[in-house]
Amino acid sequence: MAGSVEIETIFLGGGTPSLFSPEAISELLVGVRERVACKQGLEVTMEANPGTVESGRFNGFRQAGINRLSMGIQSFDDGMLKRLGRIHSGNEAVKAIEVAQKSGFDNLNLDLMFGLPGQREGSALKDIEQAVAYSPLHLSHYQLTIEPNTFFYQQPPKLPEDDDCWAIQRACRQLLEKKGYDQYEISAWSRPGHQCQHNLNYWRFGDYLGIGAGAHGKMAGVNGKKITRSWKVKHPKDYIESAGTTSSLGGKNDLQIKERPLEFMMNALRLREGFERSLFEERTALPFSSIDMELRQLEQEGLLMIDGEAVRCSVKGWNFLDEILQRFIAT
Repeated sequence: MAGSVEIETIFLGGGTPSLFSPEAISELLVGVRERVACKQGLEVTMEANPGTVESGRFNGFRQAGINRLSMGIQSFDDGMLKRLGRIHSGNEAVKAIEVAQKSGFDNLNLDLMFGLPGQREGSALKDIEQAVAYSPLHLSHYQLTIEPNTFFYQQPPKLPEDDDCWAIQRACRQLLEKKGYDQYEISAWSRPGHQCQHNLNYWRFGDYLGIGAGAHGKMAGVNGKKITRSWKVKHPKDYIESAGTTSSLGGKNDLQIKERPLEFMMNALRLREGFERSLFEERTALPFSSIDMELRQLEQEGLLMIDGEAVRCSVKGWNFLDEILQRFIAT
């Protein structure tokens, strides 16, 4: 329940919400505003695949109230897209971007992957060059990872070696910086002032409601004394049949006190800005002293930077975030 809390962002994602008609999206957003308080001018993002059928609907989505579009480009290289099993081509991606911008989507995010099967540095840089040519306000740039229960997990492709991936990432970072983009989060780049507000809430360990099949949510009780993660049933048919009832809840978990430092750090240290002492205490309901010893040790090792109330990763630390997080695993 949102209660009296004002909704600041809406994100329609987790698959292909752009398969819905503009009329359905309009009905959904109207329904949200009728039921909960929404911030004036809130950020409303929709994920979209760059297929030609969907791109023809962009004008309708804009009129329905979507003001930020996130497009899963992944690559403009047809060979790479085929290896990834994507249904769109590089040319369709280009057309979709052009249609979206003509439809009034100034706030546009493009998703790009690197470390793809057989990818070399030149190919990855070409993807970046092509993307920034359209001057999107935001870019997501992340390495392909092989997840359990996927086709690639069952039949792993040959991926670039770690050293090659590191070289690709470094070259792409240099190019994005040259083009005027700020890396405000490990895999997120934006023009100044155009960070994704919805994702910033995640990284700052904020609360969010999960609505829809398989959706996850996180809510803190009064003063953060109780933090609950929840998720809805995964299968769309099961969710539709149970929507609006307690049966739609797939499960929930109350975050234990000892788990909170790691959960907070996994999010906050992804941001270049890091976090303030007060934010840690507000979002975890723990005293800063509970992590001070670990932070000071990491500072001495050159992995963290502590400036008064602020804590953030050093350049070295950002590249060894997993090592930092190991220090906060509860034993």
